[in-house]
Amino acid sequence: MSEVVTSVLPIFLLILVGWALKWCQFLKAGGWNALERLTYYVLFPALLIATLAESEFSQLAVGAVATSIAGAIALVSILLLAVRRFLPVDGPGFTSVYQGCVRMNTYIGLSIAESLFGEQGLSAAALAIAIIVPLVNFTCVLVLTWFGSTTTTKKLSILIMSCLKNPLIIASIVGLSLNLLGWGIPGPVGPMTKILASAALPLGLLAVGAALNFEALRETGAVTLVASAVKLVVLPITTYFLLSCFDVQGLEASIAVLFNALPTATSAYILASQYGGDAQLMARLITVQTLLSMFSLPLVLSYFV
Repeated sequence: MSEVVTSVLPIFLLILVGWALKWCQFLKAGGWNALERLTYYVLFPALLIATLAESEFSQLAVGAVATSIAGAIALVSILLLAVRRFLPVDGPGFTSVYQGCVRMNTYIGLSIAESLFGEQGLSAAALAIAIIVPLVNFTCVLVLTWFGSTTTTKKLSILIMSCLKNPLIIASIVGLSLNLLGWGIPGPVGPMTKILASAALPLGLLAVGAALNFEALRETGAVTLVASAVKLVVLPITTYFLLSCFDVQGLEASIAVLFNALPTATSAYILASQYGGDAQLMARLITVQTLLSMFSLPLVLSYFV
């Protein structure tokens, strides 16, 4: 437990530094928006490409890990759809609950993976992202299309295009393609990509902190807490159970459980606000889960990895 706390605590302290810098107006809102865009569209894709292109995956149980991760998300999705009529939220509210239960904050995940397991952890985490991001984006598109408040036809086409243009999906495809072809990152592009990649995690964590909205906590209710429990506890335990069924242990199991135990992504707020979700509920879920994960992640990582 102490080793996990020692690894996780600095990451959340950096997130709180980001919040403090936003609170004291170190950067104006436009500055934080620019930083987040730089991280999301340039630095983070560079990290994924650099990691995936040169990692060794032959020893990893990729199929079992992918099935366990996807299976856990599918089971939670079925559970949410089954209980939707009993939740005190409308259609747009349900889309935010759904996003809050399945999306994960990749900045926090990669940071913890590197802190706990080093370069091997970073490689396995990048592979987990390549599995989870397309799957979660696809399911969130379906839920937003069905239950969101904007016109279905227009929304579906826009959301599908947003998935196809997702920089994390594109970076994952590029990195895996370079790996499978055996090319790596050619010439001087490799060192340049690694320099960009080195800035992704610290700036990404600062941006996570700046996105926290403590004002939204005033209306926190049972739905927020239940959705947070599903994301931070039920989903990782389900993942652990499925991994056990496939007899997957070690690094792969640790990374799979870690990524399904992460708080929801801050980018979920953008989807909710632009494509017919409940943006205020999404802001509450992001903030509550990020704060609760400071305590839940050490517990989950200590007992289920």
